Formats: sequence, C-alpha cells, structure tokens
Amino acid sequence: MCGVFGIHGHDEAANIAYLGMHALQHRGQESAGLVAVEDGRLRRHVAMSLVSDAFDREQLAKLPGRVAIGHVRYSTSGSSELRNAQPFLFEYAGGAVSIGHNGNLVNADELRAELEAQGSIFQTSSDTEVIIHLMAKAREADLVGKIRSALGRVRGAYSLVLLTNDEKMIAVRDPNGFRPLVIGRLKEAIVVSSETCSFDLVEAEFIREVEPGEIVVIEKGGMTSHRLVETAQPTFCVFEHVYFARPDSLVNGKAVYKARERMGQRLAQEKPIEADVVIPVPDSGVPAAIGYSKESGIPFEMGLIRSHYVGRTFIEPQESIRHFGVRLKLSPVRAVVDGKRVVVVDDSLVRGTTSRKIVKMLRNAGAREVHLRISAPPTTHPCFYGIDTPNRSELIASSHTPEEIARYVTSDSLAYLSHAGLISAVGDGATYCSACFTGNYPVALGQSTLVQLRRGAV
Repeated sequence: MCGVFGIHGHDEAANIAYLGMHALQHRGQESAGLVAVEDGRLRRHVAMSLVSDAFDREQLAKLPGRVAIGHVRYSTSGSSELRNAQPFLFEYAGGAVSIGHNGNLVNADELRAELEAQGSIFQTSSDTEVIIHLMAKAREADLVGKIRSALGRVRGAYSLVLLTNDEKMIAVRDPNGFRPLVIGRLKEAIVVSSETCSFDLVEAEFIREVEPGEIVVIEKGGMTSHRLVETAQPTFCVFEHVYFARPDSLVNGKAVYKARERMGQRLAQEKPIEADVVIPVPDSGVPAAIGYSKESGIPFEMGLIRSHYVGRTFIEPQESIRHFGVRLKLSPVRAVVDGKRVVVVDDSLVRGTTSRKIVKMLRNAGAREVHLRISAPPTTHPCFYGIDTPNRSELIASSHTPEEIARYVTSDSLAYLSHAGLISAVGDGATYCSACFTGNYPVALGQSTLVQLRRGAV
C-alpha cells in the first residue's frame, strides 16, 4: 500500500516529483520522502507526514538535480516509524543507490535471517532493505545484473523505482505484476509512477505500463528494457480496481472508474432489491453506486456526506456521542433518507464495525429500510502482496454468512458481488490475483507466514 514516482531529465525534478507524490497520496499517508541526485551526490528528505506537510519551497530547494524519485508509504511489512520511511538511501561497493518499493515480499523474513547470519547489519525493519543487501552481495559487475541477482531470490510483489549516483533511474515490476507501474513523458523528461493520475497532474503523456518481469533503465542516452525473467506470469491485483487505485487512473489499460461502475451494474443484476434511493459510502463507493442506480432504475443520491478535513483528533467524547469516529468522517443527509428504503453501496466490508455504525446512523436519520450492497466478493483472506488487510480472524466474512453479517450490522439485507461478476466487470481477459476473496495465493508464501496462518495469527 504505497506509491512510487520518479522523473528523469527535468530541471525541476524535485518539484515535479513532489506533485506526483501528492497525486498518489491515497496510496499512503504515513510517510513521504524524496531523493534527488546532482553531480554524483544523492540527497534525501523523508518525514512522517503527508506530502504537503513533509515539504515546503525551502526543503525542495535543498534537493537539486534533474533526476528524482519519491515515495508515499502505508506500512505492511515494517513498523510505521521514520527509519522505515522511503525512499531508502544506501552506499555499497557499487556506489550509492536509493530505492522506493510498492508491494510486499513474502519470503523477506527467511532472507533477512540468512543475511544476518552472514554478517549483514540492517538499518530498518522493512522488507525492502533485503533487496539492497542482496544487490550488494551479487557478483555481477553491472547494475542490471545485480538487480536480476537480487530479485531472483525474492518472492512476492514489488514495483520498484531506483536511483543511482550516476543518474540512472530504474523501474522494475515483479513477474506477476501485482502492483501497477507506468511510464510517461513530460516534454523531454521520462516519468514513472504507480498510477496514471499523477501524469494528469503534472501534464505528462502516458506511454505504457512497465511490463510484468521487466527492468527499465532510464539514463541520459535514453531508455532501455531488460527482462527480469524470460516468462512472466501476470496475476494483477484485482483489489486495485475494487478500491485501491484512484478512479481517474488507468490500471492495466482499463479505466478504474468504469470498472467500478460495471461492478455496481453487475451487482444490481445479481442482487436486486426494491428500494427508493441508492446512496454510496463516499468516496470509493460512488462509481459502483452510480452503476447500481443505472441498472436498477432506482434514483442515485448522496445520502452520506464525507468530511475532507478529518485528520487526527486528540479529543474523543465519552459515550454521550455514539459512533464518534465514523461521524467525524461521514454524516447522513436526513432529507435524502428520511422515510426511504435505502440501498447503501460500498466497495468492501472488512470487520463490519464501520458498516454497523453507518446503518445505525441512517436509521437515526429516518431511513425506513437499509439494504447493504457490496461491489466485491466477501473478503475472507489476508493479503500478503502489499495491501494491509487484517488477520483472518478479524475478517468477518471468513467465519460468518451474509445473513449472519446482516444481523450483526443490523441491516435489512446484505449481499455481495460474486467473484465471477467481479472478474466480468473488470472484463479485459487478464488473469487477476483475487486471493483476498478466494484464498488462492499465486506466489508461494514464506515458511514463517505459513506457520502463522496455521496458527491463525495472520
């Protein structure tokens, strides 16, 4: 759950990277960082904050150069603290290198134990650092060879952007292509990003995706492509389409907004209900709710309003104000729901606690009936490829039927989109990873993870 951005060959590289990271803020809000290179020197600034709080004009001015990479983080592997903020910056025999990583390595614990036994000293608790140690130990003389050697040992999800002291920028995507990574052009500069929405902000032209199992090296002489493996096995993360990617992005060449709208349409076909109004849980549920409304003919309204100024609060009242946390984010519109049979469309239902509070808020605002419709299948398994889902014991759908969940959240009915309906809605013939819905993990998990799974610890 991170975002990476890089730009090569622009006089305002750090400023453009800052804007690109800002557009990717939805992919991570725990830390933000930038590394730029000039005259063989890499300069770095990271902070535990949003992009807009981490940087100002003065800070960006301290990051000169025509090449820069940035990262926004939401932690999956490694705790949320400054030492784990990326991009990382290391020096080894091959020179100085910076790395930003979106994804999660499933065998990082085993590799780390092996490297530490051989004398490696780690500076972070992030799985990303394993890659740098493996590169440092690689016997290959050239950079691409070192990258191949290191990534040949790791398993899992990784969309990487690297920057070297000789001004090479490298983009790498794992053979399964779990996480998106795209290439664009801004005048004479080359940009890479987790999502195309960042290109729209900086007015870059989308060129293509980094292919699964591809290493793209960008330097002063141009851009070259190398294969990480001879045969890729794409299993794109379907949850990017369901929730994670921004709706104005293209993922695997498909418009995320339209995919979510089709999910809502298919959901209306599969799980119809007589009702007076369709409302989304904003913001991520909006396209699916529009699709549900179009297909069902039930009017669409914004019956829940989301606050865009939530941030952190240091006070929380006692039980005198119920559902305080949810009310900070969402407020019902009584004029829309009072006396109505309401269909509430959301993209997912994880623990069920938020849905329960939403249903109660709507009833308090006068809703006569509340029917929950989820534009994805039940989330029954944790993700180990870069999305921070809870342990399986905390996933309510892993141990309860839809009818049982409906009773828990106090809705009049609850229904999910089928797995076949989801794949049909994405509708491009590609192979997707949907392990969070099926438990079928396309890349073998590490031994320590398997042990935890058996114990129910993850």
